[in-house]
Parts: sequence; C-alpha cells; structure tokens
Amino acid sequence: MKILLSNDDGVQAAGLWALHDALAPHAELCVVAPEREQSASSHALTLHQPLRVRSVRERVYAVEGTPTDCILMAVRGFGGLIDFQPDLVVSGINHGPNLGDDVTYSGTVAAAFEGHLLGFPAVALSASSRTTDMAQPARAAVDLIRQLDPSRLVRNLLLNVNFPSLDYAQMRGFRITRLGKRVYEDVILERKDPRGRPYYWIGGSPAWDDDERSDYAAVRDGWVSVTPLHLELTQKERVEEMGTWDLRLSSDG
Repeated sequence: MKILLSNDDGVQAAGLWALHDALAPHAELCVVAPEREQSASSHALTLHQPLRVRSVRERVYAVEGTPTDCILMAVRGFGGLIDFQPDLVVSGINHGPNLGDDVTYSGTVAAAFEGHLLGFPAVALSASSRTTDMAQPARAAVDLIRQLDPSRLVRNLLLNVNFPSLDYAQMRGFRITRLGKRVYEDVILERKDPRGRPYYWIGGSPAWDDDERSDYAAVRDGWVSVTPLHLELTQKERVEEMGTWDLRLSSDG
C-alpha cells in the first residue's frame, strides 16, 4: 500500500512520527506536513502569500502552509511532491481528540477532506489529549489501516478515527459511530497586557449530548471510534420542501 501522510501539528510532531514508524514495515510512505503547528485551521487554503516547501529528508517535506495546502502541494504541486499515486491519505495522529462538531474546526480532518476531494480514500486519526505515548494509538491505527487494503478501498471512503487514552492492550476494539453533538460552553477570557491594553483568549469546555452511538461515548468507554464522513452538505429533504415555496425577487426597486 502507498500512503501519503500529513497532519496539523507540524512536521516534527510525535504523533506523526509514531504513526510513520508503525506503518513503515507495512506501506510505502511519503510525508508532506506543515512546517509548524496549524491546529484548528480547518479547511483553510493559503491564497494571499507564497508557499515554501522544505525537504526534511528523503520523502519528507515541510510546507509553510495549512494541512490543506500540504495535500494539494503533494498531489498537484509543480510535478507533485510525491512520486507515487497514493492508495490512501492519512492525517494524524493528532495530539488531542477530534470528536463531534469539532471536525469542522480540525486541521487534521481537513487534510483528510482534501485528500477525499482530490479523489483518494482518506482517514483522519486523533488521540485523546491525555495520551502521551503515541505508540499506543499508532499500533491500533496500523491494525485499522492494514484492514483497509487497496482491494477494499473506495474513492469516497472518508473516516474520522479517535483513540481512547489507554494502552493498546486495554483498548476494547473498534466501534463504528456517528458524530456526537456537543454543547460547548465557549468562554472568552479578557486579560490586560503590561501596557494595560486588553487581549482575549477563547476557551471553554464541552458537554456532550447523551448518545451512546456517538464517537464521544465510544472513546469514553474505551473503544476506538470510527466514523464515516461525507462532504455532501445539501439538506436534501429541505430542498424538496423549499421547492414549494414561492420565493421572488422584490419589485420595489
């Protein structure tokens, strides 16, 4: 299997290299990752400044841009940075979970989204924020990815995977889930700098709806959550309903 690896924590992140080292005996790899951390960058694309690419070592590149930039540069850059057509795009392992609604903010998930948009099967991998030994989720990630052999992969496969904060031997297995729904109590904290000028931190902590089929519940209970995603955002049933509305441009000028 040929795999393009990326992330949003940056090219030096421990999660990326734990995954790389775990996958190396089983797959042909190329890494194209951000030069520095791009957490919560979502699906941002760099349009108003140039992108610079640095060769870190053979088949490892750092891009001064977002996770989306990395995947686009890898596949569609001048000549393409990678010298093979990937069977799979893998993003992670992120240092911290990407559960429920948080996938809309996640740079980790965005890298997988971009791979998906470019026509490749893609997987986003994230570990609990309490996880310090990234070799544990990496080992479980290899178990999952090896079961996604090329003969079973389809172009529209897009998975969001979250690992519990447990040693590999304590993980209960994989559970197919849906995105949980969080109630996020966002808090904006105001502070003052040494010159008395205000500045702000966005913080807060989520509470989760009680849904035992959710990704949050699975990870909480020691399972690896595997959530199939798609990028079709149209609310199809609403299209049918709104088709009966009599919407008109104003005639008032």
